[in-house]
Amino acid sequence: MSQFAYSSDQMAYLNTMAEQYIWWKSPQEALTQPKRVIAQVMEIGGTDDVIELLKKFQPAELANVLLDAEQGWFTPKSWTFWHAYCELDTPPLPERSFS
Repeated sequence: MSQFAYSSDQMAYLNTMAEQYIWWKSPQEALTQPKRVIAQVMEIGGTDDVIELLKKFQPAELANVLLDAEQGWFTPKSWTFWHAYCELDTPPLPERSFS
């Protein structure tokens, strides 16, 4: 999937979210995968953080995260919700491949 160029405002938000939702990595390390940070907010974000996410990112940007999601990023409930929000058909959750 194509990459989106994130604005400085979006990157500032992602930096803050990385500190809060990707606690096992430094923000700089987490920001090497901005889609992972977005996915983590989509999955476990608090109400205020998700509202801010929806203000800062268009549905197409969130859809891009879903299309590139890796196994374990989403639960079935949020996977279904976010696909509906982005007006996408809901495929099966990503699965790990050992091939």
